[in-house]
Amino acid sequence: MSRPFGRRRPRASLARGRPPRPLDPLGTAGHGAARVAVLLPLTLAGSAVALTLPAALGHTLDLLLDDAPAAGRWSALGALLLVAQAALNAAGSLLTATTDARAAAWLRGRLVRHVLELGPDAAARFPAGDLVARVTVNAAHAGATPAALAAAGAALVTPVGGVVALALLDWRLAVAFTAGAPLLVLLLRVFARSSADSVARYQRVQGRLAGRLLETLGGARTIAAAGTGRRERERVLAPLPELGAEGRRMWRINARAGARAAALVPLLQLTVVAVAGLLLAAGDLSVGGLLAATRYVVLATGIGGFVAHVHRLVRARGAAERLAEVFGVPAPRHGARSLPAGGPGELAFAGVTARRGGRAVLRDLDLVVPGGSTVAVVGRSGSGKSLLAALAGRLAEPDAGRVLLDGVPVAELPRRELREAVGYAFERPVLLGGSVADAIGLGPVPVERERVVAAARAADADGFVRRLPDGYDTRCATAPLSGGERQRLGLARAFTHRGRLLVLDDATSGLDTVTERRVTTALHRAASARTRLVIAHRPASAARADLVAWLDDGRVRALGTHRELCARADYRALWRESDGR
Repeated sequence: MSRPFGRRRPRASLARGRPPRPLDPLGTAGHGAARVAVLLPLTLAGSAVALTLPAALGHTLDLLLDDAPAAGRWSALGALLLVAQAALNAAGSLLTATTDARAAAWLRGRLVRHVLELGPDAAARFPAGDLVARVTVNAAHAGATPAALAAAGAALVTPVGGVVALALLDWRLAVAFTAGAPLLVLLLRVFARSSADSVARYQRVQGRLAGRLLETLGGARTIAAAGTGRRERERVLAPLPELGAEGRRMWRINARAGARAAALVPLLQLTVVAVAGLLLAAGDLSVGGLLAATRYVVLATGIGGFVAHVHRLVRARGAAERLAEVFGVPAPRHGARSLPAGGPGELAFAGVTARRGGRAVLRDLDLVVPGGSTVAVVGRSGSGKSLLAALAGRLAEPDAGRVLLDGVPVAELPRRELREAVGYAFERPVLLGGSVADAIGLGPVPVERERVVAAARAADADGFVRRLPDGYDTRCATAPLSGGERQRLGLARAFTHRGRLLVLDDATSGLDTVTERRVTTALHRAASARTRLVIAHRPASAARADLVAWLDDGRVRALGTHRELCARADYRALWRESDGR
């Protein structure tokens, strides 16, 4: 007499090693909770069908051999289970793909927002190419965490259920299997530990390679002019051997795990099938029970296939940790104070110290830029002029001291109010936005077309903009612009600003003398900003300012008009050293 179910249920024990770090450090599973709530029951339902099918087929075979009337109904049930298994697998695959895509998109959105909140600090801490690799490849891998957790749970349920089903058929079948099961569990533990280390190194090298490639693409013109293409190619590809070595190491780890599983799994299956054959010969198991046992041992040894799910989780965790490194850099906090209404735009640096690269570039610096004035900042290369400009609008943080605008520390202002109060123009402006008009009007609040055109005229840019293929509607990506024209568009963007302070960081270096004079005159006439801080590299720029702040050795060496400072021989020598700029 066959016994499709046993009397005792053995305890299937799987050794569980706690990972040294959480599997989901970014909480992607929590974000995709709704989809995981559907995916997990779906995968578990697939496992349930897979576990039910062998018993149904075995019982159907026994009924057919006995020519029982119920054989037809059981055959139909078996067919229905096969169809259900295929449908559940298809639905699970589709939901897994969409869950992965949505989680990756969510992570990319979070990461991009955080990088933008960090501002220039992100570029200072992480190479641009490495950030690109984290936003693209690593985010996609980390986004697979929710579906991978659900799939791993289902993949573990199936073999455990197979062992339980063997015990229900006959306890001796389960004993025959569990005798070798600890070796499978040990295989998984060794694989997870070895794979995690290799995946982490592979991802780090991948980020370094991406960083070098992005640097090279940005300097393609310089490389071509210098004729160093071959040398640069070798520099970019230098990490490839290490990347290849780590890739081969991962494959060897996978291959060893697969080979060990391939050697162990057939032995377990043959052992269980042999025991089932003995039970059949002894009359303790039916022919249908033998069929079910052969199917259940295949499901039970499916724990070897769990290796693929472990590798996916290890890769997702490694990628998530690379993203967590970026999220671990705190974004600047903003306060809730407001600027006094109608303030003159006075900028003050009080005891400011700022270090870069382990060196104090600015040391206990004190400087007051009177409201409504234009102050030119001059000094030798490396004296901290651009750093001072960045500190003025909190594009950089001081290590000590305070920066105040109309008596309010800029660190205590809300982000939006600070950006509306302080505008910038840079030496190498980046044109963001769909069109030239969008690039000029870029800012915290929309700018009407009339202000855009007026700002372009003030920056001496209106003429060449109108000669572009589509005028102000020309796409920035296709606009044929020289370096000086880009700089004038950056100035036009600054001129649309109606805040209290305008900072020009070497923003006229690419202009000829005549154009610079016209632009500077417009700058001084414009009422767009009350106070102007200008990083100057030409004596003419310093001469047109109300005051000149001379930086030297991290402090303000002298403050006065250009004419007053020209009475000093060391000040005149400063301009001779800079080739008259």
